[in-house]
Amino acid sequence: MTTLDDPLPGGRPGDVERARALSGELAGRGVHGIVLAYVDTAGVGRVKTVPTAQLASAAAWGVGMSPVFDTFLADDRSVTTDVLGSPDGDLRLYPDLDRLVVLAAQPGWAWAPVDRITQDGEPHPGCSRTFLRRTVAGAARAHGLAFRAGIEIEWSMGLDSAPPGEFVPATSGPAYGAIRQVELSDCAAELLAACAAQGVDVDQVHPEYAPGQFEISVAALDPVAAADRSVLVRQTIRAVARRHGLRVSFSPAVLARGVGNGGHVHLSAWRDGTNLHSGGDRRYGMTADAEAFAAGVLAHLPALTAVTVPSPASRLRLRPSQWAGVFTAWGLETREAAIRLVRGTAGRRAELANLEVKPVDLAANPYLALGCLIAAGLDGIVSAAVLPEETTGDPARLAPEEAAARGVRRLPTSLGEAVAEFSADEVLRAALGPVLADAVTAVRQGEIEGVAGLDDERVAAAYRWVY
Repeated sequence: MTTLDDPLPGGRPGDVERARALSGELAGRGVHGIVLAYVDTAGVGRVKTVPTAQLASAAAWGVGMSPVFDTFLADDRSVTTDVLGSPDGDLRLYPDLDRLVVLAAQPGWAWAPVDRITQDGEPHPGCSRTFLRRTVAGAARAHGLAFRAGIEIEWSMGLDSAPPGEFVPATSGPAYGAIRQVELSDCAAELLAACAAQGVDVDQVHPEYAPGQFEISVAALDPVAAADRSVLVRQTIRAVARRHGLRVSFSPAVLARGVGNGGHVHLSAWRDGTNLHSGGDRRYGMTADAEAFAAGVLAHLPALTAVTVPSPASRLRLRPSQWAGVFTAWGLETREAAIRLVRGTAGRRAELANLEVKPVDLAANPYLALGCLIAAGLDGIVSAAVLPEETTGDPARLAPEEAAARGVRRLPTSLGEAVAEFSADEVLRAALGPVLADAVTAVRQGEIEGVAGLDDERVAAAYRWVY
């Protein structure tokens, strides 16, 4: 007979005893259930929940979840690869107790991200969180590097009373307007309070450009924690909005026209506690490794778009001259470039200097996106890659011959083109491993086939309330 005190097949040592203590503490705080959260290959958040009393069992043995979700599409259809997508088999979801938080906007609930483990206690090769952790650990071993990452979150706030399926902005007023802040003042204040209660350090929250659009920026963390936090913050935004009669969309294109929702990634590489993007002898204070890292990301960007902007709806957002970063260009504080070098304010550059990668949205699985960006940057370090000439202004206005001389070209304009670039990128596929890389390809191809024949309006509608 096995008990909770037997050796764990997939959890962390000591988690069972800790989970027992947490279970009692949470129950005393009125928490009845735990949300076990992860993000699938299509970028959709998936969950299972357990009663608080079952937390110790979940820590010991995990909670069952079919591996078929590795190849689910955004509309809940499924595709297959040679090893994924069948009705056979099972996985176990193991909560990360270090990241468990009580949900301030969902009374009675706590939340934890999960690792997905096989029934034999081995890491599931399709687990994106495991992939990111492995990539970060490999960078530390091979290069002595650590990373800090932040994911911007933009969302569109609509009225929950709107006709089914439609988007009616919850605010009026101009972009970044004071009118919007006042109209949704109560909701935004509750969001800030919820984040504070959950230990989420918010840098800023403000009305954005598109109708009903807002953005929140949170403090940078190590990449796994940053991806976890992105998922948690989105859960919190949804819950707060519902309490105010509002509905939230993180879709890259809530409407077929206009500026969509991004999920720009800020990323910096560190060694021995020193930020490599500041204090160096290369352009704008970058060290040689920081410049090579940026050059690696830039070189792999066409293939990266299959991971960072992975939805058919993403293509509706990726338009020139809309700050979406649709050209293979980089520049200092250049918001039209795909890679924006952020130096930070004088006096804080050693702390704040980073790369902002702009062709990223919230249809992306954040673990896949960060892991692939890091893998691309590491390839730049290994190959001693050099950044091309900096681009200033809008790359769309470059003459063709000047763009060619600088290596500036349009990123893939279709998801099919992005998949072709990804399929040919041996660095990214090797970093992901064959199981996860094939899942990415199959899911993207399934999404392409799912929208065949749809015009832009119908594509936007199909993904409006998915992410």
